[in-house]
Amino acid sequence: MSFANFLDYHHFPVYSIMVLFLGAFLIVLFGKSKFMRNLIAFLAVASSLACIVALVKPVMLDGEIIAYWMGNRAVAGGYAIGIALEVDALSLFFALLISTAVFVSGVYSLQYMEHDNNVPEYYTLFLMLSGGVIGLVLSGDIFNMFIMVEILTFAAVALTAFRNKAHGALEAAFKYLVVGCIGSTCILVGVIMLYAQAHTLNFAQLSAVIPGNMNNATKLAFALLFVGFGTKAFIVPFHPLAADAHGAAPASISVLISGVLTKSGIYGLIRLTYFLFQTMNLGTFQFLLVFIGSVSMFVCVTMALAQHDFKRLLAFHSISQIGYVLAAVGLCTGLGFSAGLYHAMNHTLFKGLLFLCAGAVLHQTGTTNLDELGGLSKKMPWTTGLFLVGAFSISGLPPFNGFASKWMVYQAAYQKASETGNIGFLFVTLIALVTSVLTLASFVKVSQSVFFGRLPAKYENVKEVKGGMIFAMCLFAILCVVTGLFPSAVTKYLTEPAARAVFSVVNYIDAAMGTGFAASTMGENLPVVASFNFNELGYWSPISWLLILCIALLAVTIVAVSGKYDKVSESSEIADSKYDLFFGGEKSVYSQVGGGDLFWGFKHNWRHYFSFMHDLHSGIVNDYSLWAIVALAIVTLFIQIVL
Repeated sequence: MSFANFLDYHHFPVYSIMVLFLGAFLIVLFGKSKFMRNLIAFLAVASSLACIVALVKPVMLDGEIIAYWMGNRAVAGGYAIGIALEVDALSLFFALLISTAVFVSGVYSLQYMEHDNNVPEYYTLFLMLSGGVIGLVLSGDIFNMFIMVEILTFAAVALTAFRNKAHGALEAAFKYLVVGCIGSTCILVGVIMLYAQAHTLNFAQLSAVIPGNMNNATKLAFALLFVGFGTKAFIVPFHPLAADAHGAAPASISVLISGVLTKSGIYGLIRLTYFLFQTMNLGTFQFLLVFIGSVSMFVCVTMALAQHDFKRLLAFHSISQIGYVLAAVGLCTGLGFSAGLYHAMNHTLFKGLLFLCAGAVLHQTGTTNLDELGGLSKKMPWTTGLFLVGAFSISGLPPFNGFASKWMVYQAAYQKASETGNIGFLFVTLIALVTSVLTLASFVKVSQSVFFGRLPAKYENVKEVKGGMIFAMCLFAILCVVTGLFPSAVTKYLTEPAARAVFSVVNYIDAAMGTGFAASTMGENLPVVASFNFNELGYWSPISWLLILCIALLAVTIVAVSGKYDKVSESSEIADSKYDLFFGGEKSVYSQVGGGDLFWGFKHNWRHYFSFMHDLHSGIVNDYSLWAIVALAIVTLFIQIVL
């Protein structure tokens, strides 16, 4: 191979994966040297990111779909006989998110992990996890996708248990292992069932063959794959795994679990519903995704309000934000899909920043307990300022990026309701607004509990984290601001090309199998190119703001009325003397407002709901496994009925 051929961008997809796995192998050999392992890890993540960025022009801007066949074995006799990587604008979009998060997390790890034991093993697992996720989104072979799922799952389990002396680390890893293996088994069995019918593993060829052969076995395979990828996205009912894994894993790994693993699950669900089974033209499947997304939004934001641990709170918020993505994608409109992808990108950025800030607090204080912290803004001003950028972003405050993508989600749901006449889609906007308000309230709680108020005496000697960790946090913070200030550029060059790729299944199939393959194979099942647009109301339109304000007022009214006090029980339950401070005035001594006290009134109003959720989330792995089985049964029944 000549040097010019070596630098051909068509090879970059495989380079971006191989360099990460090669880095993991080299660290095993040379990782005892701190300098060598840091150098290898940095070069691996930087090279992978560079390869992905280099594909933006040909794939995102020029619209090329790269089909890269391993070993030059491609198509023979109408069948794909080799393993392919296929990169369209959708897969490249997710690869960009993943490689960016991996790079920033890797830079942060260089100083964050320097005092841990077994650091070479950490970097080996870190790079394997990263390579597995990028391999998943770039793969054009469904069995290869399963292999990558296995690699990333076991690497994530090992990294969850990495600090095995930390409270709950081994338990969290065990829960992740059990339920994660249930999800992986579902994917494997689904792949086997598809192969038994279609005799191919190439994703493009399956997308041409399967839609015309939807028998009971195919429907069961669909249900298995849907639940399998659902576990990787941590959507309801798999959300408790995210809280346990985020809480136990190092903060640099929490960034990957939140910003990377969840996206791999969402990517898998998109490929299943829009490409492989092509069911999103059915209103019932749009309802399924929108419903799961809306439930995940609301349930997880309320769970976050009840948390006393910084990282667990962020974990529930992570799945709540993934709910926005899934609901927007489920709308099956150009604007909705663009909004969902925009929010997926923003979620990776602001949630990555917030987890790095939580890691900085843990690194300097040794705890993430909200009731023990306070006043750290005096000692950690950089971390405080960067945390506020992330908090404003996730809460949807302008001009940060969360505002732009949430605004698009609101508009897309309203537009869908207007076009279809289905008022149910208005409830998506309502739920999204309620979730945004509760998210803001939750981060008021975190800000008060961690960074403001009185500094406990035991933290008088706390100092700011080192420059390398601050630099990594600044990278995320800058991206949060830039992607919020220039939403039109983000949609034009990133999300809209990816959304167009989703509605261009025929091009995806023909890029791998040859021009005309989709038409000759699918016949009357050939998908009709849907008309879609990305027209939006504008970010600063007064009419739009008035409309959203009216819906927001309705949302607040519903929350207030549904949380009305029970006067009979109130008189007997508010007997604790600590509540007297709020009515009888402060005592002469300082009273620290802890994380559990700041919204005690709201939680008292909703005490029956929170009691129910507390009982439901038992923390027992058998219960969570049962949830997975029940979810599989419900999805299977749903698919059998509607298809």
